[in-house]
Amino acid sequence: MTNYAISASQIAEGKNVFIRGKLGFAVLARLIEGAELVASDQRKTKNGMSPVGKPHTTATIIHAEVQFADPNNPTLEEQFVSERRYDSPKRPETGSNYSIDSKGSTLPVIAIPSPKGDGTYDQDESGRELAQGLDVTLVLRTYKPKNFSNRGLALEQVIVHETPRYYSAGGIDQAELAARGIVLNGTPRPVQATPASAAPAAAVPVATEVEDGLSFPTPQPASAPVAVAAPVQAQAPATAVAAPVAAAPAPVAVPATAPAPAPAQQETLEEKLARLEAENASLKDNGSPVGAPVATGPWNGSGQAQQAGITYQG
Repeated sequence: MTNYAISASQIAEGKNVFIRGKLGFAVLARLIEGAELVASDQRKTKNGMSPVGKPHTTATIIHAEVQFADPNNPTLEEQFVSERRYDSPKRPETGSNYSIDSKGSTLPVIAIPSPKGDGTYDQDESGRELAQGLDVTLVLRTYKPKNFSNRGLALEQVIVHETPRYYSAGGIDQAELAARGIVLNGTPRPVQATPASAAPAAAVPVATEVEDGLSFPTPQPASAPVAVAAPVQAQAPATAVAAPVAAAPAPVAVPATAPAPAPAQQETLEEKLARLEAENASLKDNGSPVGAPVATGPWNGSGQAQQAGITYQG
């Protein structure tokens, strides 16, 4: 176990420490949580490190150097951070490394050089992860965790000292495209293909014909099943049905496949209404949407009626 000259109990809360280096690895645009947190903690435990146990962001820089406010008189907080740099046995060429896992639900502010070129910085709101190798400064803040006497460190800001580049998981670096004169508007994102079996079936609109303000289904093609004939044959012998049909063409149930027979003479309003009600009742007995439970409407004082086959939102 490493023995440090400055312990966490010696530093004060509310102090800032600046440490600069090349970005080696970072997750700054989102929190590490859920299954990803579990997997991360398992890797840390396997490598002899303490698990974080809470949602957090993380950053590792290589060739890390603390930016002392006064190099001749470093603060305790600056010394605390400086002596917690480490060398990587697997990658000695990276020099002194520094890593921080910053717990909490707040993402660090990322500052990038302004395109104005006046030495000022803008906040990066792209929501993308920074690429490895960027020249950055981590701005750390000391704080006192609840129920603990020691102080901790939080990652408050990441200052990028060059034109930002972004991490691309298996894709093409946009800077590489731009170098070839190809500039994309926006950030390209992979599009997940939708299997044909998962595509929703196309809805078939139901047309209607309107007569005297009442809506009825449009007559179907001849290939559609005729449900009217079956009940008529089941309720009476064939001879009983044939006689009235042959004798006079008038008030019989009209199959859905044929239009209503023209009346022999001009109908009165009462006769027309009676005929429409009879046809409506016939359709109801054969499963038509017109025969659904009576909708509310102006005739019963309950508001506007909804037409069959048409759905209104709101």
